Amino acid sequence: MDVEETGETRTFWSAAQGETQSIPCDHAGKKRKQDPAPETVIRIMEDEEEDEEAEMMSDHMRNSEEPSNKRVKPVVKSNSLTGVLTPVKTPALKRIGQSISRSISFRTEARPLPPAPLRQRPKASSFPRRRNSQCWSDTVESHDLTAKEIKRQEVIYELTQGEKQLIEDLSLVKKVYYEPMLKLDILTESELGQIFGTLDSLIPLHEDLLFRLERLRGLEKTVGEVGPTLIDWFPCLEAYVTYCCNQVCAKALLDQKKNEKKVEHFLRLCQESSFSRKLDLWNFLDLPRSRLVKYPLLLKEIQKCTPPEHPDEDTLSDALDLIHSIVAEVNKKTGEAECQFFRRGLTYLEESQRLPEIQQSRFLYCHGELKNTKGQRLHVFLFELALVLTRPGEDREGGQLFHVYRQPLPNDLINLEEIPDGEAGGGGTFRGAFTGGNDKVKNCFRVSSRGRSKAHPYSLQANDSFSKQQWITCLRQAIVRSRDRSAHTIQSPLSPLPDPALYHIADLSLSSDTEMADHTSR
Repeated sequence: MDVEETGETRTFWSAAQGETQSIPCDHAGKKRKQDPAPETVIRIMEDEEEDEEAEMMSDHMRNSEEPSNKRVKPVVKSNSLTGVLTPVKTPALKRIGQSISRSISFRTEARPLPPAPLRQRPKASSFPRRRNSQCWSDTVESHDLTAKEIKRQEVIYELTQGEKQLIEDLSLVKKVYYEPMLKLDILTESELGQIFGTLDSLIPLHEDLLFRLERLRGLEKTVGEVGPTLIDWFPCLEAYVTYCCNQVCAKALLDQKKNEKKVEHFLRLCQESSFSRKLDLWNFLDLPRSRLVKYPLLLKEIQKCTPPEHPDEDTLSDALDLIHSIVAEVNKKTGEAECQFFRRGLTYLEESQRLPEIQQSRFLYCHGELKNTKGQRLHVFLFELALVLTRPGEDREGGQLFHVYRQPLPNDLINLEEIPDGEAGGGGTFRGAFTGGNDKVKNCFRVSSRGRSKAHPYSLQANDSFSKQQWITCLRQAIVRSRDRSAHTIQSPLSPLPDPALYHIADLSLSSDTEMADHTSR
């Protein structure tokens, strides 16, 4: 059976280039080779076409003279010229159809039409969704305010939008993390309660402030007095004491549970989704604390843009004092909770290591990783009254422990020696471990005790020069405060409380270099 040849084309999609390509094919799906000079085909075949046409016409006249009882096959419509040719058994006519179809396809290839664009299914974006950065000026059509008043409205609008975004994020955490992990039995209700704490109670608290701020906007979408509203609402932030104090234990438990495969898989899928904006669960859980410390900054900006004759001038100062006291109280309680948490995680090899100064400490100046002369990584805690060197470990359930290394040092008996960078490491204990093959010492300092025979000098190395400077700054503060406290204790049986301004250091670790720099520069 002869197969009729046509000059139709097939379309192929190239994912790499994103465009269509028209390739001439026959019915069998095979690609034809393209002739670089298609016009010559017609000239070569003209003489053959005339002879075959004459033969075809004579056959047609002879057949038309004789009546036929045979059924006539209907003509099939075709987009090519070969469709109008009556199929006959002569191989010459078959060659004509092939030649014509090829010549037409070649001419089409010589002047291709622009391919129609194929609609591709949109792929989900792998990038985080960005917040809509809208300013107050974008919400009003016209105004006659001064530049300073416009700036004031912009800051108030930023305060309002920040509340709205925080509410959205906290609601998302509850809907996307807490509820599915509970229903899928990824974590128990008790574990989720410890990780999420009182997060659920903060949502209506911020919804209340958002409602108050939006109610202050007049017909022209401007806000007059904002100070009285903030003074009335700021005391509600005392709820942050409970939430922030729980964060130390929550972070430790979350890090422990991430070692479980089902927890790690669930959290990874959530972080890769677009709704998370590439943030992990802890980033969301830490948003309330970040929002708390931003209130004083926003109030200062509003105060700068408020004219002296404005009714908000006095109330903003009162509101700023109020929020500073609340933030200081939250930092104080959080520092105490952090200190208690790490004290409970200490394990002692000898009873003599249990210094009373460790148990009497109420906050931490800082803590982080340092190396000793053997190159071992130690986790060092600078408590209020003692310096403790430890080796990190785990308990049977995977919880983190800190094994006390050597003898702790009371802060009032510490001698601090800074070792300049570039000092020759040829003598002493610095050779090898600290120099790393080079005869230079970098980012090192030494601490020793003035009165304890069991406490040998400790030479320690920080990760970089910045961390070294932070350790030296905190050690000097701790030494001075402890010695003043000891001197005052000898003179008076009642010892005063430490300076509340130092409590904010309790929630700092050397892993957050930016925060350390901000606090130590104050």
